[in-house]
Amino acid sequence: MENVKYLILGAGPAGLSFAHRLKEKGEDSFLLLEKENEAGGLCRSVMVDESPFDVGGGHFLDVKRPKVTEFLFRFMEREEWNLFTRDSRIAVGGAVVGHPMEANIWQFGIEEQIAYLSSIARAGCNSGRKMPDKFTDWIVWKLGEKIAEDYMLPYNQKMFGEDLDMLGTYWLEKLPDVSFEETLRSCLMREPYGTQPGHARFYYPKHYGYGEVWLRMAQALAPRVCYGADIKEIDFDTRRVCTKSGEHFQGDKIITTIPWMEFEEIKGMPRELVSAVRKLRTSAVETRYRGENLDTPAQWIYLPDPQIPCHRILVRHNFFKGSRGYWTETRLERVEMFPAQDEHYRYVNPYAYPVNTVDKPEIMKHLLAFGETRKVYGLGRWGEHCHYNSDVVVERAMDLAEKIG
Repeated sequence: MENVKYLILGAGPAGLSFAHRLKEKGEDSFLLLEKENEAGGLCRSVMVDESPFDVGGGHFLDVKRPKVTEFLFRFMEREEWNLFTRDSRIAVGGAVVGHPMEANIWQFGIEEQIAYLSSIARAGCNSGRKMPDKFTDWIVWKLGEKIAEDYMLPYNQKMFGEDLDMLGTYWLEKLPDVSFEETLRSCLMREPYGTQPGHARFYYPKHYGYGEVWLRMAQALAPRVCYGADIKEIDFDTRRVCTKSGEHFQGDKIITTIPWMEFEEIKGMPRELVSAVRKLRTSAVETRYRGENLDTPAQWIYLPDPQIPCHRILVRHNFFKGSRGYWTETRLERVEMFPAQDEHYRYVNPYAYPVNTVDKPEIMKHLLAFGETRKVYGLGRWGEHCHYNSDVVVERAMDLAEKIG
């Protein structure tokens, strides 16, 4: 059994970034265990139709965290990336308008603009009504009935299932209130007003998929990355893990970046907390390549229409020069709506998104606190069971390495 100071579960953005910060601090007693045969996690890429395809869906490097971009540019220089201004859109009601929807209502016809403006004026956040607790009521309160019914409710049902009231509202509270005044101004001036969405400007590699930077990070850590290590069991008392092939590893500290439901057996944890961990929910997503080009300048398009199987498309030829085609993202339960004869490249991510259920914050609060008492730390999208983008994950990994490294 191998024993190291830092045992890192998962060689995705979180695990790789944490390991590199340890290395930069002079630490060399660490080991990364990765289930797949290459690094990158949800940000891995493959070549499809002579261009990269990101198997985890659309992943881009946001510019708003300079310390993250500078850190990643050490492995893949800035000159190897293209910088884009985000063009994302929503297909709704026969129109395709800019995202976010409330800032681009002016792109609809005049009658639709009036209907949306009237609905926003009546929204609870603008009319002084008390904020509700249930997800569906909260969306209406926050955005107005028409945006909720035309976009947000059907889109989230496609993402997470029909029962939206299983979701909490805590993860949406960062959304700004939809201002009637700003929306009216944008309609009169015919330009967007209000808060910019995430990835307003982003980097994407010039010659590779997004997975390239993580491959280079893993190569720089060899031989401290062990591939094909499918974790089966974790023991919080001894800080040992066991793989499905029977290998055992031990760390003075364990940093886990993998989904908690991957552990078939959890030892050394109170029974009630193990039961709570089993209640965490995830969403599986299929990504699928389509070879035809789309007549749009958008890089990605949201599709709330319930009659369309996928919830989002990524228009590859608009962020990777010289490529063609696009790829779709579809919740796995909806995949059967695709025609049976469709033989395009597809990839299924069993763990694509953590589902923000009502009870998740309390579960994770107790889980992460208990883990720290045993020197087991949850990190990143899966270790913290939170829908972080890759730049956030890298930042949190760097911060955790400073805290416990």
